[in-house]
Amino acid sequence: MDGNGCIHDDVVKKVAAEMPDIDKLYETAELLKVFGDSTRIRIIAALCKSEMCVCDIASLLEMTQSAISHQLRVLKQARLVSSRRDGKTIYYSLCDDHVETIYSYALEHVME
Repeated sequence: MDGNGCIHDDVVKKVAAEMPDIDKLYETAELLKVFGDSTRIRIIAALCKSEMCVCDIASLLEMTQSAISHQLRVLKQARLVSSRRDGKTIYYSLCDDHVETIYSYALEHVME
């Protein structure tokens, strides 16, 4: 019961029936945590523009290759970034359009 003793059972039941499974909500929270790091967001912003290798991302963000590699591992584990090998070079890109959409909506929200 809330402070004024009013619970709208019909609304509560309707929303409860439409809520995603608790495990899916947990997974969603974990995914959003990955977006909660400014370095990872900067990497995602760069990969929205072009496929890039670690060296290029490190140069762009003025960070060490080691630091970028660590963040790329986190992004790969979260299935936000994928990689492909071309000779000795590994190129990184966003896994799918959903990643760019999430990033774009968040940026748009901040810019309002």
